[in-house]
This record gives sequence, C-alpha cells and structure tokens, in this order.
Amino acid sequence: MTDRGKPLYMIGVVADMVKVHPQTLRFYEKKGLIHPSRTEGRTRMYSAEDVEEISRVLRLSRDLGVNLAGVEIIIKMRRRMLEMQKQIENLLELVREEGGGTRRAGGERQPREALVRAATGQLRPVDLF
Repeated sequence: MTDRGKPLYMIGVVADMVKVHPQTLRFYEKKGLIHPSRTEGRTRMYSAEDVEEISRVLRLSRDLGVNLAGVEIIIKMRRRMLEMQKQIENLLELVREEGGGTRRAGGERQPREALVRAATGQLRPVDLF
C-alpha cells in the first residue's frame, strides 16, 4: 500500500474537506462510487486516494451536471482503463525483459515474430477527471 492509499481520515473530517454531509459519503459508498477502508470496529477510514475519488465524483456531478448513474458508469470505465493500462505496462515490461528474441546455439540472438508491434514512447497514463 502506498502512502496515498493509507487510510488516515474519518468520515467527518473528509466530509468537512470536500464540503458535503457525511450521509452523502455513506450514500456514495452504498452506490459503489467510493470504497473506504474499515477499522476492526467498522469505522470508515479514508485515504488521500479516496478523497481524490470523492472529489472526482463531486466534480462530475456538481460541475458537469452528470447524474449519479452517469457518474457510476464514468468511474467504472475509468477504473477499467487504469487496470488495462497496468496490464499493458506489465506486458511491455515482460517484452523488454525477454529482449525481443531467443538465443541460438552459438549465443547469437534470433528475432521472434510478433503479433503486435509495441511503440515504447507512445504509452502514457491518462487522467481525464
């Protein structure tokens, strides 16, 4: 877990930070828009990443006028995009580690055939919201 993912804030503190009622945060959790951690006593604890996600939801709904059903779709699509981005990065790392070929008996590299050509400098993280 990164420092940004470490649960630090209780619901009242986060509600004050983003200027919403704590019940709004409970509702967002019930809808699956946010996923705070829980202590053993079931107290909600929010990380800096959670606060960013809440801000993203509020920006979509308040500033852009997207209803909660639309926000849910956008947030889920964003999560899927980030997961796919990680998969692509892992695949590129694997391809780089293998060096693009196999060794022949004399130690010389034999090129492999590829189904897809990977452009190393063209992949960048995307954050639209």
